[in-house]
Amino acid sequence: MKQILRKHGGIIIALTVLLLWAGSISLLMRFDFTFANPLVYVFALIQMHLYTGLFITAHDAMHGTVAPHHPKLNNFIGGVCTFFYALFPFQKLNKAHHQHHRFVHTQQDPDYYEGSFLTWYFHFIKRYLSWWQVILMAIIYNVLKIYIPEKNLLLFWVLPSLLSTLQLFYFGTYLPHKGEHQNIHQSTTQSKNHMWAFLSCYFFGYHYEHHEHPGMPWWQLWQTKELKKNNG
Repeated sequence: MKQILRKHGGIIIALTVLLLWAGSISLLMRFDFTFANPLVYVFALIQMHLYTGLFITAHDAMHGTVAPHHPKLNNFIGGVCTFFYALFPFQKLNKAHHQHHRFVHTQQDPDYYEGSFLTWYFHFIKRYLSWWQVILMAIIYNVLKIYIPEKNLLLFWVLPSLLSTLQLFYFGTYLPHKGEHQNIHQSTTQSKNHMWAFLSCYFFGYHYEHHEHPGMPWWQLWQTKELKKNNG
């Protein structure tokens, strides 16, 4: 089992995230609920976290860690994740993300912006979201609501995906890169707490560690925190 995980772990984890997201959203689209049921909001948060998982899986594909020995499969899985996340073209995100790593915290960094949280967030969304994506998603929404109750679409598709952008931005871009930093990666890192690190953003609060080891997949990123602590 360890050998299989060592050789195909990236693919197995990626497919697990994809299947959990697909299974969850399929069940929730058929969920007959009332807004008075508190579990509804728990399910919406779980769906948000799974949406974030889609993007983090695509991010791993950008670093070639989903299927390291099969680049075409690696990029295909990454493209599937970005498509289901919000119709993003994988190659465009891939190019921008490597530019972020190469020119972090400079004018050439597509993820960096000098401004408040809200202005930076809207700049971030504007940088990556195109009008054709908005139009296509609006068309898909209006087709789906013929077959699916609109309240289900809003609470388990629209809201989780929007909240996921905030989760990714806040924990994966804003907190790590805001302000000035006295290190080569221009990044901070959150305090060691593996459970919170996973729940907040799939360990990407350990952001200095990610820039230091960009080839480390998200599900192993916590180990870099352990190594850093043990090495002083």
